[in-house]
Amino acid sequence: MKKIAIGGYAVAVIALMIWGFYQAIYVAPDDAMQGVIFRIIYYHVPSASVAFCFFAVSLLGSIGYLTWRRSKPDLAQMGDAWALAGAEVGVVFCTVVLVTGPIWGRRAWGIWWTWDARLTTTLVLWLIYVSYLLLRRFAAGPQVQTLAAVLGIFGAMDVPIVYMSNRWWRTQHPAPVFGGAEGSGMDKSMIGPFLWNMLAWFAWGVLILGLRYAVERRRQKNAEYEALDALEGRA
Repeated sequence: MKKIAIGGYAVAVIALMIWGFYQAIYVAPDDAMQGVIFRIIYYHVPSASVAFCFFAVSLLGSIGYLTWRRSKPDLAQMGDAWALAGAEVGVVFCTVVLVTGPIWGRRAWGIWWTWDARLTTTLVLWLIYVSYLLLRRFAAGPQVQTLAAVLGIFGAMDVPIVYMSNRWWRTQHPAPVFGGAEGSGMDKSMIGPFLWNMLAWFAWGVLILGLRYAVERRRQKNAEYEALDALEGRA
């Protein structure tokens, strides 16, 4: 029954992704100033939003692990699994942001990259969480989860800085489309395709996040069984 539910959700996600693509490419009009390159917003902004959400999942998981690691070990391991899954999926979506942004910038600015506040803080965010994943992959010892949790919490502190960067400082990055200065916003004909793609990319991310969490929990339980078998063998 569980596999059927996951399969049904996966089919719905694929349908949403196809529908979002149709909306972005065939329904949404070209931007009056930017032309067809504007359509990258239907992938760039949803990817950034999903990355922020999943880095928040990693933050909560890290806090949960540090809170329960001594009093409630099983809950702590669940928190750690969510922290790792959130970081991994967040890095994937943040990578999409760092790829699609320069593609747009090359056409709009004439350059692939500029070291302004929004771009630089986003790159720093990506580097922090890549460091988190490298720590989890290559470090060993009983304190790895604790160190990773601290690094995950530290990395999440950059998320609001990234979000507010083009409000706090003058940047070459476009001003906020929503909630910006007077006159900001999106034409009504573009809002529908934008929201469909927000939904599609978030649903896709949740699917990957859930699968990655399940894999990590299975790995944790296998590690516990192996440790118990080793103790029984010594006894």
